[in-house]
Order: sequence, then structure tokens, then C-alpha cells
Amino acid sequence: MRSRILVVDDEPSIRTVLKAHLARDGHDVSVAVDGAQGVAHLGGHPVDLVITDLKMPGMDGMELLAWCIREQPGLPVIVITAHGTVDTAVEALKLGAQDFISKPFDLEEIRDAVTKALGVERARRRDLLDDTLVSPEGRFDIVGRTPLMQKVYELVAKVADSPTTVLVTGESSTGKELVAKALHRQSSRRDGPFVTVNCGAIPENLFESELFGHEKGAFTGAASAKPGKFELADGGTLVLDEVGELGRDMQVKLLRALQERVIERVGGTRPVKVDVRVIAATNVDLGAKVLLGEFREDLYYRLNVVPIRLPPLRERRDDIPLLVKHFLQRFNERLGKHVRDVSPDVLSRLLAWHWPGNIRELENTIERGVLLGDGSVLGNDAFPSAMSSAPEPTPSTAPDLPPVEPGGIGLKEFVRVHTARLERDLILKSLEAEGGNVTRTARRLDISRKALQLKMKEYGLRDLDDE
Repeated sequence: MRSRILVVDDEPSIRTVLKAHLARDGHDVSVAVDGAQGVAHLGGHPVDLVITDLKMPGMDGMELLAWCIREQPGLPVIVITAHGTVDTAVEALKLGAQDFISKPFDLEEIRDAVTKALGVERARRRDLLDDTLVSPEGRFDIVGRTPLMQKVYELVAKVADSPTTVLVTGESSTGKELVAKALHRQSSRRDGPFVTVNCGAIPENLFESELFGHEKGAFTGAASAKPGKFELADGGTLVLDEVGELGRDMQVKLLRALQERVIERVGGTRPVKVDVRVIAATNVDLGAKVLLGEFREDLYYRLNVVPIRLPPLRERRDDIPLLVKHFLQRFNERLGKHVRDVSPDVLSRLLAWHWPGNIRELENTIERGVLLGDGSVLGNDAFPSAMSSAPEPTPSTAPDLPPVEPGGIGLKEFVRVHTARLERDLILKSLEAEGGNVTRTARRLDISRKALQLKMKEYGLRDLDDE
């Protein structure tokens, strides 16, 4: 999408390179030699993004940033900083800058930062529009209107504007990131940074640096100081995705940061105060990991202040027609197609399928259908292999657990589901053997009564009082 970008820098070579590079990406680029000239341009021309150097004669980048925040709130600003002024760049982020880039920079780094900043701006504008509309399909940019989703919306509305930590749980691809974004956008921190960390994608030996930052020379390869995600999220929201993947050492350090709101860079000696709202997300059972000794109980309760559970798609089948409509519209725009609907037979198949891959599986299925289908209504010929690799699961003693055919889910999820079934069956048999007495059953299973009650609640087993 063509966007209007203003580049402010006192170095002619930087202005020339950035203008040429961004113009090749299809953007309209204007330039200014200092902050004062930048303000003059902004006063008479609409702009989608400002890229400014920090150190300039006259009105510098910090002053320009302050002007933008005051006069054109919401306008994203990327600051460029020379080596040795990283701390100043962090201050710019705290003030409201969208991102910062260190000199000398890579042009791909510039492109990534611009794409991200423009995406944030478009989302902000969409949110402003959505606030004036009542969508029949859902709320907070989330599609779904079943009772289970209405409960999710109610929780988001209640807790969004509080500093309380939220734990969003649900199987993979149920929409946990959308809920985290909704919590941020509905809060008073909406104009602050929204930073996501995938705890399962970062090597354990680098995670502390990623989360808390590091000082120059803290370890081999640390050529300069770097702020961590906590500092970058100061004044905004930090999302810890796949938080169950954290190692025990990092759990201790995360707990301290959450309790004291203070972090310390690797190799640093100066504590740094941070004002961050933390949202944790996971597709694993943290309660079970606590019982197995793999997750700290104190951290679990610190994260699980307000739990929000996202139901799998098989529990909200009435939302499937809405989601189909949503994805058809998306892929029509993306692929230049004009598909209006799916046939009744296809819709019946979609409603009957158990969707082990949840929303992403449905999205991929509709994308394939739009690509392969002909005409304005997609028939069965557009879905030759979809929804046919495994039978619909029959009701069992654990109807809320997903099917376990290995063709439909990954090995990790397959093992998790089998373990949950075995655990539930063992608890049920032990309860029967002890006549429903929870205390004796807990003793029989060699776990605490509290842990057993948590498991019984999780698996929908009736919590019988001791006789």
C-alpha cells in the first residue's frame, strides 16, 4: 500500500539513500534537513510516517518527536541514532517513538521497521473506525458471536484498562494474539508500544539478553549496548507468548521483574524501572507443569491473575459460517477473486469437521478453496482433500479433549492429548475406588488435595466433598 513518508536528516547522503530506497518500495517520500523544516512540512502535508535522525543542529529529533506526539498524536515516528546514543534512543521510545535504528543501518532493517510502523498506523486507524461501528460478526477485530466468545469479549472489556497481568490460554491457532492486541488497544496504554516475545523461539542462552537487554561487552559479540523487550515495552504492553517454554532460571528472573517492576541488563549494575503491562499466553497446561515441577508455582499464580480461555473451533461451530465469510472476503482481496459463498454441501462438511488445527486450519482450507475453485460459489471440487484425513471423534469420557489422530496434529500436541486422557482416566478410576473421597484419592495418587481439585476442575469431574 502506497504511504507518505517524511525523512528528516541533516546528512544529504542519508536523505538521498532513504528516499531512493523507500521510493522503490512504492512510497511517496519527502525530505527535510532539520526538525524545524520537518514541522513546517507536517503542518501543511498529511504524512503516514516520520523517519528522523536524533542529532541535528537547531531543532533535533527529540524535539521533533515531542512536537509530533503533541500536535499529531498517533503518527508513528522512527528515530535514527548513531553508535553510542542507544540510551537516548530508549528515551525516545519511552516518549512515544515507534522504533529506532542504529547507524550504520542495513536497508532491509529500514524496510522491516517501516513495514511494522505503517502496519501499526493502519491498525490504529482501523481501530478508530471500529470504535464507531457495531459489527454483527464479533468485537475487537475478533470474529465470533457464540456464547463462549461473548464471555471472552466481556472479560476483555472488564480487564483491558487495568495493570493486572492476564494469562490467555487455548490450543494453537485459537486467536490468543488477537485477544492480547484487544487488551492493549482497549487500554489507556493503547498509544504505547506493543511488544511480543515468543518464549519458545529464542535459544535459552540468549533469552535473558532478549528480555532484559545487555551492556556493551557483556558477552562475546555484544559490540554495543542493547535494550531488552521490557525496556522497549515501557509504558505499553509486553506479550510473553508460549510462556510455558521458559526455563527454570528465567522463570526466577521473570518473577522478580513482575514483582518489583525493575530489570537489570546483562552485564549491567544499574537497575532500570519499567512500567509494563504483561500478558502471558500459552497452549500448554501450566497447572500440570507446576505439578510436574517444570514451572514455578509462584510465577504461575503471578501470571494467572485473570485467566482468559479461548475455546477451540470445535466448541464454537456456530461461528464457522462467519469465519468462512470473513476469510472469503480476505482472500478475494488478496488473490483478485470474486467468490461470494460456499455451497450448502461444503458448509455442512465445514461444520462437521473437528478442526484440530483450529482457526489457522480453517483459514488455510478457505484459501485453497478460493485458489482452486471456479465461479462465485465454491463446491466440493474446490476442496478435494480437505476435511477427509481423519474421522469425526465420537463422544467419550473426555469430550473436551481434541482427537488424537497423528495425521491431524503435531507430535508434541499428540503426546499432550494422550497424556491428558490417561491422566483423566486414572483420576476417575481412583475416585471410584475411593468412593468419591477427594482426600483419600489424592493420597492414593500421591498428590496434594488442592492439586487434585485443580485437575478435577480442568477435566470436568465432579468435586465430591469428603464424607
